[in-house]
Amino acid sequence: MSSELAAIFDMDGVLVDTYHAHFKSWLAMAEPQGLSFTEAEFAPTFGRTSREIIAYFWGDGRFTDEEMAALDDKKEAAFRKIIEADFPAMPGVRTLLRDLHDAGFRLAVGSSGPPENIDLVMDRIGARSLFDAVVTGMDVTRGKPDPQVFLIAAERLGVAPQRCAVVEDAPTGVEAANAAGMVSIGLTSTGRTDESLSAATLVVDSLDKLSPKLFRDLITR
Repeated sequence: MSSELAAIFDMDGVLVDTYHAHFKSWLAMAEPQGLSFTEAEFAPTFGRTSREIIAYFWGDGRFTDEEMAALDDKKEAAFRKIIEADFPAMPGVRTLLRDLHDAGFRLAVGSSGPPENIDLVMDRIGARSLFDAVVTGMDVTRGKPDPQVFLIAAERLGVAPQRCAVVEDAPTGVEAANAAGMVSIGLTSTGRTDESLSAATLVVDSLDKLSPKLFRDLITR
C-alpha cells in the first residue's frame, strides 16, 4: 500500500445536494404503482442502495425479482431526469476537489448509487479527471453501514484504510467509514443534523470548511 493520503467522497448529499431529487424520484416511481412512500419513511433510508430500499419496503412477495429490478430502474431514471433539469452541485465542491488533488491526495467516490448516476454527477461538476477510483452500488454486495464500499475504494487507490478520510452526510455512511478504520467527516447537508452525525471524527456544515491541511491533520494526528 502507498504512503499517500486519500480522500473518499460519498456522492449524494456530499458532491451534490440530492435529498429532494431522490425523494421526488421515489414518489415518481411509487405513485403509478399504487405504492405509499412518505418522507418520514424516506429520510432514514437516504444513503442506502435503491435495491435495498425497494426490498425493505416492498420485498414481501408482491413483486417478482424482475419487477423489483424494473422499479429500481424507473426510480433511478426519474432521479437523473430531475437533476439534469436542475443540477444542485454542493457549494465549494469543485474548489475542494481541485485543492485536494493539487495537494497530492488520491481521490475516490464511494457511493451506493448506480454507475449512471455517478457518471452524470462527475460530468456535471467537471471533476472526472480528478478522481483516481470510483466505487458504485454495482461494485458492492453489502450497502452501508457495511464498510465494503470504502474498503474497495482504498484498495483501488492503493492506500491503506488508516490513510484515508471519508466525507459523508449519512449516519450509515459515517458508521461505514468508522468500521473501515478511516477518518470520518460528517457534512450536515439537507435532512442531516449535527446530532445525527455525532459519531463522525469531525462534523462541518459546509465543504468550504474543509482543506487539504485539515484532511492531512485529521489523518496523521
